[in-house]
Amino acid sequence: MSFPLEGAIAVTALDLARLQFGITTVYHFFFVPITIGLAVLIAILETIYVRTGREEYKRLAQFWGRLFLINFAVGVVTGILQEFQFGMNWAGYSRFVGDIFGAPLAIEALLAFFLESTFIGIWQFGWEQVSKRVHLFSIWMVALGTTLSAFWILTANSFMQEPVGYALQGGKAVMTDFLALVKNPQLWVEFPHTIFAAYLSGAMFMLGISAYQILRGRDVELFKKSFRVAAITAFVASVGVIGVGHLQADHLATSQPLKYAAAEAIWKTTPDPAPLSLIGVVHEDRHTVSPDISIPYLLSLMTYYRPSGAVTGLDELQAQYAAKYGPGDYVPPVAPTYYSFRVMVFAGVAMLALAAYATWLLRGGRFATRRRFLKVLVWAIALPYLANTAGWIMTEVGRQPWVVYGLLSTARAVSPTVTPAEVWTSLGSFTLIYTALAAAAVYLFKRAIDLGAAPMAQRAAVPGEVASYVDVAM
Repeated sequence: MSFPLEGAIAVTALDLARLQFGITTVYHFFFVPITIGLAVLIAILETIYVRTGREEYKRLAQFWGRLFLINFAVGVVTGILQEFQFGMNWAGYSRFVGDIFGAPLAIEALLAFFLESTFIGIWQFGWEQVSKRVHLFSIWMVALGTTLSAFWILTANSFMQEPVGYALQGGKAVMTDFLALVKNPQLWVEFPHTIFAAYLSGAMFMLGISAYQILRGRDVELFKKSFRVAAITAFVASVGVIGVGHLQADHLATSQPLKYAAAEAIWKTTPDPAPLSLIGVVHEDRHTVSPDISIPYLLSLMTYYRPSGAVTGLDELQAQYAAKYGPGDYVPPVAPTYYSFRVMVFAGVAMLALAAYATWLLRGGRFATRRRFLKVLVWAIALPYLANTAGWIMTEVGRQPWVVYGLLSTARAVSPTVTPAEVWTSLGSFTLIYTALAAAAVYLFKRAIDLGAAPMAQRAAVPGEVASYVDVAM
């Protein structure tokens, strides 16, 4: 099925379904890491409040809680739309993995999502209705719920990356060992990497907005405290992201060697030792990277933990996969995989550097006087969004042409009866909905940030101001 466009370009339903799922997933993933990271940071702030009785930490928990709730609400809406696409555009995929996907997704919805949703209600509306310790318990349950939600979603995704615990029956995958899904080696490098990235995302978000409030002279002493918590968290999380990310790359070299080679744009098996390409221009038609800035020995050292060893190239791997799976092109899109990997890594290193410097400046409170650095931190709020998006693109695009690695191709996963016109319609509808959601989210974020962390009574007394998140949202 194809749809003719101007210039004699034919766009198939598969192309459009992939585009729609990619766009909506990237948009949804803007909100997920921030939700996970902020939940833990708010829990830390409220823990300090309960342990010390210092009222300013309660005000901070309430301020960041308003931003968390906005983020959570938009994330939930966009996540629901994701699931509709499984039936609309990806019926072949749903039929093939439904028996396996159903279990982790059901646990995520019935356990993790209900856990966080229930305790969000207690936390938001229970400030004066329950004891301090019960209220603190509720926000830690929210943090646990968001983490468990990520775990079960990644359990399902890890099966797509590295299928385990299944048998093929009647042309579909049937679960034979639930524990194998939970023990999937892909999960145990993907999950910690994602969680550390979420903590880093939340911390950079908090760091940037705290810097913004300090620059504007709004509750400076108050936001110095959230700046400190965020700076330390960002530094620890950035180290964790890079460390676990390296372990994930190690696993990738054996579990998905084509993705590993595509991430380095290696077509011909490298010489021994293999250099690491820092940055270059990918020419897929010529199978080259030119110009290329590379570091000798480093790829071998990172892959084998010794300054020797070749890395198998895409051409040789393609021949191996064709012999194993039959005729076809098994090489993923190299340029997107190569560039997205570098965007992720460079953004991660930049966040490590900023977090390390911010932590160093905590001594004596010197950060509050470094206005140029504070301005950089405001702009650096974009870094986790770039890194998370690039990491997702590298992970999913680099897996092509498979939707379930080695079992189900993306071409076979698309709904057989869906037409390009139908996907265009849903894509246009989702674009309008998501644009409206983006505008609402930006407005509510700006409104909540401008209100600051003044106590409720003070904000209610100011003409034109609102007294709670509920008023803001309405």
